[in-house]
Amino acid sequence: MAKRAPMQEVASIPERPDMSLSLDTPSSKSLKAEARSLREHRARAGQPMTHSAALEAVARFHGYRDWNTARAALPERIAVPFQIGMRVRGFYLEQPFSGVLIGVQLVSGMRHLKVTVQFDEPVSVTPDLMFATLRQRVTATVDERGISPALRGSGQPQMRIMKE
Repeated sequence: MAKRAPMQEVASIPERPDMSLSLDTPSSKSLKAEARSLREHRARAGQPMTHSAALEAVARFHGYRDWNTARAALPERIAVPFQIGMRVRGFYLEQPFSGVLIGVQLVSGMRHLKVTVQFDEPVSVTPDLMFATLRQRVTATVDERGISPALRGSGQPQMRIMKE
């Protein structure tokens, strides 16, 4: 496992108002882009920086000891199976749905996604037809295939989601 830098080392990066930090899952590609942006910002401020120094600073900012440690720990790029704004369909509590992803967050060691779906039509979340509770929006955890690790009493996943 990669060693992380103590938090006091992160303070060496100045305020970066013009930098465009990636909101994607960190990858070596996204950290390289941040380093380029940091170099450009520092050059505009009259404080030039070498590319290797920028890589080291960005690695420390993300909690790694140095660039080599970050590069060894991170993949070249991250392929995210679901993205905000994507149209999806599937089953929630064994009820069919279609809708739009309005939230996606990487969790559990980059192996699961927390997704928030806005349904096109409300979905019943109760098995009793006399006592229907409808939901227009839900949040669930799914794996990279779109299948929830949490199971219902029937053994079926709470959510199955796929691209429309």
